[in-house]
Amino acid sequence: MKYTQLGRTGLKVSRLVLGTMNFGPVTDEADSHAIMDSAHAAGLNFFDTANVYGWGDNKGRTEEILGSWFAQGGGRREKTVLATKVYGDLTPDGGGDWPNRSRLSALNIRRAVDASLKRLNTDYIDLYQFHHVDRSTPWDEIWQAIDVLIQQGKILYSGSSNHAGWHIAQANEAARRRGTYGLVSEQCLYNLAERRAEMEVIPAAQSYGLGVIPWSPLHGGLLGGAIRKQRVGSQSGGRTASGRAADALKSAAVREQIQSYEDLLDKHGLEPGEVALAWLLTRPGVTGPIVGPRTTEQLESALRASELSLSDELLTSLDEIFPGPGPSPEAFAW
Repeated sequence: MKYTQLGRTGLKVSRLVLGTMNFGPVTDEADSHAIMDSAHAAGLNFFDTANVYGWGDNKGRTEEILGSWFAQGGGRREKTVLATKVYGDLTPDGGGDWPNRSRLSALNIRRAVDASLKRLNTDYIDLYQFHHVDRSTPWDEIWQAIDVLIQQGKILYSGSSNHAGWHIAQANEAARRRGTYGLVSEQCLYNLAERRAEMEVIPAAQSYGLGVIPWSPLHGGLLGGAIRKQRVGSQSGGRTASGRAADALKSAAVREQIQSYEDLLDKHGLEPGEVALAWLLTRPGVTGPIVGPRTTEQLESALRASELSLSDELLTSLDEIFPGPGPSPEAFAW
């Protein structure tokens, strides 16, 4: 496993990030523990979760699964750079609304971090991320709350997720005025099929020294051999594309694009999902993509991607199939 520093920090993290969103809703506790053990065995030390993972009536369940794994000892917590998120309401679906149970007020941040620490069975969080922009709370209030948590030793760093480039600038300029460290990472939707982050989010992150942590690197399975699996699945009665991938393939233009992608990789004898991950590892500013395996076999595939070297010829061909938006402001100015 290769390592890099997270943005401008001295913190060393693996070039792949273990996403845990499937732990609980899809993958049971025992299998989740096995995946995390396999990740450590492969040298993967950066784990990402969120307080709302588990979803529905089981929000928080994913953090609990990580907590029970840490409780087994063996250096599991000490070897892990742990990232979780705050913003969402943990009230079970249909449980009704009540003020101050979500977003980024100082009150909710204080309550949310203590609840996450309890579920995670730890006394500190390495990277505490804002899951979404809170348009109602000023950055001075957010940073005041974060500074208290850092002073208390409950968190070490803070990051953002799903923030625009100007939000990153706004956040870190507010932190600079306060003399505090500000954001050190941005977790954004970024992959071969969705490259809009290249226009402003990634340049802003690079300018302010944030590591970029792409989520959905396979774009909901679209880049993981979706057409091939659809064809095989329809013949065998097996699993076919669903969700974002299935919706995207209804477009003739997208289907043609993905078919070209799969044909290109067939010619090179490469697996689509592994190439999609390997491509992200070549991108400027990217710390590492989040992989969310449901099984140890899927984790093994992601690990192979981290060792894959893509030729200049192949990278050029990928750009031809999935052209990026171009730099800002030229991309939208003319």
